[in-house]
Amino acid sequence: MQFRTIEGNTTHAVQLTELGKYVLYEIQVLAFTRIGDGMPSFPPILERTLDDVPGPPVGILFPEVRTTSVRLVWQPPAEPNGIILAYQITYRLNTSNTNTATVDVLNPSARQYTATGLKPECSYVFRITAQTRKGWGEAAEALVVTTEKRAHPQPPSKPTIQQQNVQARSVLLSWEPGSDGLSPVRYYTTQTLELPGGNWSLHSASVSHESTTYLVDRLKPFTSYKFRVKATNDIGDSEYSEESDSVTTLQAAPDEAPEILSVTPHTTTSVMIRWQPPAEEKINGILLGYRIRYRELVYDSYRSFTLRSVSNPNAKWSELTHLNKHRRYEIRMSVYNAVGEGPTSPPQEVFVGEAVPTAPAQNVQVQSSTATQLDLTWEPPPPEAQNGDMQGYKIYYWEFQRQNETEKLKTLFLPETNVKLKNLTGYTTYLISVSAFNAAGDGPRSTPIRSRTQQAAPSTPSYIRFSELTTTSVNVSWGAPKYPNGIIEGYRLVYEPCTPVDGVSKIVTVDVKGNSPRWMKIKDLSDGVTYTYRIKAKTFTYGPEIEANITTGPGEGAPGPPGEPVIYRYGSAITIHWSSGDSGKAPISRYVIEARPSDEGLWDILIKDVPKEVTSYTFSMDILKQGVSYDFRVIAVNDYGYGTPSSPSPSISAQNAAPFYEEWWFLVVIALVGLIFILLLVFVLIIRGQSKKYTKKTESGNNMKTGTLAHEEIMSLDNGRFPALELNNRRLSVKNSFCRKNGIYNRSPPRPSPGSLHYSDEDVSTKYNDLIPAESSSLTEKPSEISDSQGSDSECEVDQNRPKTHSFVNHYISDPTYYNSWRRQQKGISRIQAYSYTESESGDPGHSHQPATNSTNNIHVPQATQQGSLFRAKRSLTPTPQHTSNNTSQPGILYRPASSLAPGSRTPLAGFSSFV
Repeated sequence: MQFRTIEGNTTHAVQLTELGKYVLYEIQVLAFTRIGDGMPSFPPILERTLDDVPGPPVGILFPEVRTTSVRLVWQPPAEPNGIILAYQITYRLNTSNTNTATVDVLNPSARQYTATGLKPECSYVFRITAQTRKGWGEAAEALVVTTEKRAHPQPPSKPTIQQQNVQARSVLLSWEPGSDGLSPVRYYTTQTLELPGGNWSLHSASVSHESTTYLVDRLKPFTSYKFRVKATNDIGDSEYSEESDSVTTLQAAPDEAPEILSVTPHTTTSVMIRWQPPAEEKINGILLGYRIRYRELVYDSYRSFTLRSVSNPNAKWSELTHLNKHRRYEIRMSVYNAVGEGPTSPPQEVFVGEAVPTAPAQNVQVQSSTATQLDLTWEPPPPEAQNGDMQGYKIYYWEFQRQNETEKLKTLFLPETNVKLKNLTGYTTYLISVSAFNAAGDGPRSTPIRSRTQQAAPSTPSYIRFSELTTTSVNVSWGAPKYPNGIIEGYRLVYEPCTPVDGVSKIVTVDVKGNSPRWMKIKDLSDGVTYTYRIKAKTFTYGPEIEANITTGPGEGAPGPPGEPVIYRYGSAITIHWSSGDSGKAPISRYVIEARPSDEGLWDILIKDVPKEVTSYTFSMDILKQGVSYDFRVIAVNDYGYGTPSSPSPSISAQNAAPFYEEWWFLVVIALVGLIFILLLVFVLIIRGQSKKYTKKTESGNNMKTGTLAHEEIMSLDNGRFPALELNNRRLSVKNSFCRKNGIYNRSPPRPSPGSLHYSDEDVSTKYNDLIPAESSSLTEKPSEISDSQGSDSECEVDQNRPKTHSFVNHYISDPTYYNSWRRQQKGISRIQAYSYTESESGDPGHSHQPATNSTNNIHVPQATQQGSLFRAKRSLTPTPQHTSNNTSQPGILYRPASSLAPGSRTPLAGFSSFV
């Protein structure tokens, strides 16, 4: 579109020049004033210029070249300048002789031509020209070589740019052509890249094949660019050349003016101007400042503008002062850079002499009238703040917290102080502000006040949706009304089958409270039946309803039924097993387990998301109602929805089994175990107490260094029972059957003869039967053939300088032969604690027999009893031999059981025992 400006108001004709030939033009005329343009004339005038000879055809190519023939194609002239009547083809060898040219005329629809009978490996010149009724036009010429060795051309060299060839909107490129590949170059293509971050864009694809320079125009001023070029022959395109060095175009005068936002009287002789600078890409350089032109408007003549410059490029406002009162002024603005000044803005008018009001409307009050109307009243600003004659008021109102989207303006040009705001939204909070204006402009707004319209019927719910559709149930959800128009007290859901089911059309109405979730599970449906659902919201009354239909049962492509579930119960858990069925038209994404009470209850979803990979699921019976029997079934789900349910499982009760720790037998076992533990604890304490008491009784013998007791030391009986012998608890080594001292074996003393003791007839076996170990009680006498050095290192080696120790094990009392023959003494008879023997074993000649003294004051015991502690053997119950005196020359004496004693041996004393 082109414009032609005609100055003045008296000219009503103009001649349009520099038009295209044989081109149809649309012409309109409009008038403009200093304020702006008026409407163009209508309808537009259509007029075509005259025709002329055409321009040359374009796009000549030789797609097929042989040694004796070529085929060329072309496009009509870019400037036909009329109706094309014919094309003429002329070709000849590329020599100086032009008389041998071949000429052929084609119809105007022809776009290709094949020349034959050519000479191989020769260069030919082809000329194509078009004809209109004005004659033949300019010819287009192309060169071709009759060869079959053609190839793509090589890319041109890297484009170069001389600085003197850089302008604000154009750049002159230069390059060197590459090899044409035995096929002449037909044209060049140029591309430009705007920096930074731009993309390569096509600038021209029709640069002459004869050119090595090209003027790239239509560029942006003060912008950096790179360029590249490629060549095209009959075979195709070359690669693009190497990118040129970046170059920045020169600055140019700005293309746009700043936008004047407001011009308001500041005082009676000054005005305040506020503006917005133009876009950065329209400045075409570095912004240096603004220029403000203003003049007084006198309609009978023009006055020149007064110019004022604002040198701060970041300024957004300025004040014009010293203006004449009660005059109207015209104001324009422009920006400038180092090159020049841009166009001026549209003019803005302002009346000087009055200032805008400096106070808002007073005492603004609002009253809710209806659900769609608010009544507003106010008072004018104070007289001293009006600054002129009041011309009216502007009322701004918007929905609370939605000012940018909903703000509206109502202007009153009469000095009225009330208004009715209509067509509002019901039960919506509005903010309202009022400002006064005069000839100078608008005053400030009042502080917004808040008011809310009354309630009205709500709009329809925003949507209704269905999910989890099965053969007998569906989830229905809905959205809140877009315009609630009040407090939503509830919703009413009504559903019914579209056609009667078994001759009955059941209509169900459900009321849902407003604060309840907006969804509902509908369970009592019939399989394969289409139901209609209607939902409406309620404030103080019901609004319009939304309606939708849904058909129960699996849809097309849904999975088939899984296998009948098998139920297993483990304590308080239930495991459901099933087999996979047909997956439908999409893979199974999950399974759903439904349950119902066995007494004809309604099916409901129990487990919603069972992974698709499993065919069994375990859950706790805590999610079921205790004591109720349930049926279960499984449904497969894919992208098409819920599939057909499986057959119901056998019924199973949801009664939890009591844990074992609540059973009566477990409590009884715990009680018995506790009782046994207490008895064992008491028994251990009794044993420890007796051991400590007997230890005290034998402490008097701990300091004796000989193997016998003093004559005056006696042992008291323990409550008329067996005398207790405290034994040493020192453990001996495995070599303790016999110990050798200085090469002589020592034996323990023999058992005492029962001839000097008196026994009662009471058998001790019954009293101590429970204390007899079950191990063997036989006594072994196995001499140890050890050396002197071994004997000295043995644990049973006795140091002459320290008290001797002796240990007895519970051997004799373990043998029934002994505890059946030992008798208690009569009550009141003291029992000796220990004894010593100097006689040898019966049957050994050369040794005299000395009976032990029967006096309680003259009892001798082996020195080993001085330690007074009890040793109880854990493995062997054989008595441990010990030394009986410090006389190493005396042979040792060994204790033996009765079965191993000689006929003259003594029976052991009933009070002598290793058991305490």
